[in-house]
Amino acid sequence: MKNKLIQLLNDNSRSKKDFRIENMDGDEATVYIYDAIGDWYGIAAEDFVRDFNAITASTIHIRINSPGGDVFEARAIQTAIRQHKSHTIAHIDGLAASAATGIAEAANEVEISPGSFFMIHNSWTLAIGNSIELRDTAEMLDKVDASILADYEKKTGKSADEIKEWMNAETWFDATEAVEHGFCDRLADDANESTENRWNLSAYSNTPKALKEKPKAKQPSEPKFDRELNERRMEMLNIIG
Repeated sequence: MKNKLIQLLNDNSRSKKDFRIENMDGDEATVYIYDAIGDWYGIAAEDFVRDFNAITASTIHIRINSPGGDVFEARAIQTAIRQHKSHTIAHIDGLAASAATGIAEAANEVEISPGSFFMIHNSWTLAIGNSIELRDTAEMLDKVDASILADYEKKTGKSADEIKEWMNAETWFDATEAVEHGFCDRLADDANESTENRWNLSAYSNTPKALKEKPKAKQPSEPKFDRELNERRMEMLNIIG
């Protein structure tokens, strides 16, 4: 069976990526996390933490559109966000899935745009070894899931049992549901819904139909026939000839 994490990263290795920080020294800085999370295929925690800690703005907007990635890399990013002295606001601009949800929850406020999705599930890994080693890996994953669940529980006020059911089922919340269940604080005041998906999410089991459909390519418009212009072109060709 193909490892889902590797599949997710391979499927999105050529997707348009964007990690940058704007206005670091102004009153309000903006950080773009439009990529997978991980040091060899997306945003590296080491790079993020170094650049993020250099921000001096009093308010930091963290804009997120990410299919997820490495949970430990995400944990390092979360820690940097939580420990920063500035006020932080996460904006989900399309997708916060898997490890990316923890990054969003680390901010002081979480805002989600209409048309966006917020997905939680149990952690994945790749394991090779004997039965003892595989049991150890399973126990490690249980601990990782418990840590993730605790963060969700603290943010939402929901019971651990309810959150665990959502994680077991790989649950995709639309923007309204994410707010209703407490994962996000409010809907963004945004007339332009973020329905266009840039990510290949086939590694996930329950991806909503809206995120499976690629935007339709625009059909080229019919060329307009300009009789006068074409007559002048023919005259020029005759002169040149």
